[in-house]
Amino acid sequence: MAVREIVIYPDDILKKKCQTVEKFDDELKVLVEDMAETMYAAPGVGLAANQVGVDAQVCVIDVAEGEECELHVFVNPEIIAREGDIEWEEGCLSFPEMLVNVNRSRQVTVRAQDVAGNTFDLTAENLFAVAIQHELDHLNGVSLADKVGYLRKKMMLKELVKIKKIRQSAQ
Repeated sequence: MAVREIVIYPDDILKKKCQTVEKFDDELKVLVEDMAETMYAAPGVGLAANQVGVDAQVCVIDVAEGEECELHVFVNPEIIAREGDIEWEEGCLSFPEMLVNVNRSRQVTVRAQDVAGNTFDLTAENLFAVAIQHELDHLNGVSLADKVGYLRKKMMLKELVKIKKIRQSAQ
């Protein structure tokens, strides 16, 4: 397992729909393990494959609190049902140090596959539902910058340029 570098917006890979996973092999298992390790190290509650530079419909989520881990892996996920509305202040590992209020569905049902290719349905609500919607947005090329108005997006981009410069000078 390895911690991978997190891609920062506006990298092009964050703006395109990821490819469907067709091979359920050891390479996929390594990707998922690395993504989980990267997410926990960040720390975050979710991570999409394109956030580590991989063009694949894969995301990992863990919204468990405290020392407990409850990792959920979604391969080729799609939301098949939505219910209710909720506004949530969201952060994103590809938008470090930024929070954005986003309107989401309070409850979602997602259909996905696991790392072995088995299909499953899962219903989630509140933070877990928000995290699923956030990560599936990533897999479809939609980011927090697409959830705000023009001026806020411009300010976010300006701040991200500063953050990138600081990180590069620290390396």
